[in-house]
Amino acid sequence: MEKKTALVTGASKGIGRAIALALARDGFHVIVNCRKDGPDAQAALAEIARAGGSAELLCFDVGKKESTDVVTAWMEKNGPLYALVNNAGIRADSLMVWMKDEDWHGVIDTNLTGFYNITRPVIKEMLLQRKGRVVNISSTAGQAGQAGQVNYSAAKAGLIGATKALASEVGKRGITVNAVTPGFIDTAMLEGLPIEEIKKRIPAGRLGTPEEVAAVVSFLCSQGAAYVTGAVIPVNGGIYM
Repeated sequence: MEKKTALVTGASKGIGRAIALALARDGFHVIVNCRKDGPDAQAALAEIARAGGSAELLCFDVGKKESTDVVTAWMEKNGPLYALVNNAGIRADSLMVWMKDEDWHGVIDTNLTGFYNITRPVIKEMLLQRKGRVVNISSTAGQAGQAGQVNYSAAKAGLIGATKALASEVGKRGITVNAVTPGFIDTAMLEGLPIEEIKKRIPAGRLGTPEEVAAVVSFLCSQGAAYVTGAVIPVNGGIYM
């Protein structure tokens, strides 16, 4: 059988790397995306290789339309993707009254416009193939809101709305579109936050792991999830219900 290909954006570390590894173990050829090659990207490729998986690196900035043209070029040469995981995201926290213009636009461009830049060309090919999986990594912040993260919360809420709208557009063509909303996951994205205080607010009493998020994405990209679309699945230890 021909190996299916999955593109995971922001896959050099954290949740993205865990997702890339999980999909590689599921038998996908994984395109590992990050902004530029470096130690983290090479470590992700090496980890997949050690697990017996197949992967390659494709560097581009999801927030820049001209940069994402490499995805179209890749598909023209190699064929359509079966799965797309829109994971790339950044934070630039500040109370809105002090928020800088560049922090607003930077977070929106990467976390939300990046979804558009990548998904639009990929979904065209999926429609022709009449199959595919799109998984958008949103956040609990996009559901509940988070003080100091108006930009991040807006972008992640936008992803949830886009997920539901796109799912309704492409469902008849055998394509599923779902969102996963991680809560506080033990990655570098939590740097600078009061972790011990946060744990007290989580019913599960602990942070989540990237692997726990990846397990949900793995299911959503599987044949077993063919009847799951437009869903928003929380991985948050119960902090938002």
